[in-house]
Amino acid sequence: MNSQTRRLQVDGAAGPIEVLRDDPMDVQPSATAFIAHPHPLFGGTMDNKVVQTIARAFVQAGWRAIRFNFRGVGRSGGVHDEGRGEAEDMRLLVSQIAPAGPIALAGFSFGAFIAAQVLGSLWTEREVRKVVLVGTAASRFSVAGIPPEAHDRTMVLHGEHDETVPLQAVLDWARPQSLPVMVVPAVGHFFHGQLPLLKSLVARHLRS
Repeated sequence: MNSQTRRLQVDGAAGPIEVLRDDPMDVQPSATAFIAHPHPLFGGTMDNKVVQTIARAFVQAGWRAIRFNFRGVGRSGGVHDEGRGEAEDMRLLVSQIAPAGPIALAGFSFGAFIAAQVLGSLWTEREVRKVVLVGTAASRFSVAGIPPEAHDRTMVLHGEHDETVPLQAVLDWARPQSLPVMVVPAVGHFFHGQLPLLKSLVARHLRS
């Protein structure tokens, strides 16, 4: 991603967790963002293009960006745990890599499902400054609600023509919460051809 990318290994509950840490160039990071990747059983990894794009937006905004492989992916130990162990891994990374200070939680697809879980468990304990949920897998999982106090800090972004998670499923999840959803016209699940736009929208959210 840039010359400040470092590969780390953190001890997790199911074995080592493979991590990539991206730091902004020539400045001290203002906070740390944790970004979760799509479903491990369908090829999701921390190298997914949407995950990389979200990380780039955070880094250019002066944040440290942490990407990681869920258990059973790449060099991370363990096996897929249907979201339970994956949320545990993300919480563990937060506690070990950024034990104090402001953080952001982000995720794409299955990763957004995990990030929402972790937000619910950390909201009263940590300063969660920003939340970014892209392609939230609301048609496939029971996605946790967003704490009302976190709505102003949360961006829910979805493609109008998402072929993996129908937009209607995300609207049905968001409606009872009165949680706004930003819809990108004519865009599918993986934002093919529209990654620069995705980066710009995330960057705008981080500046707000």
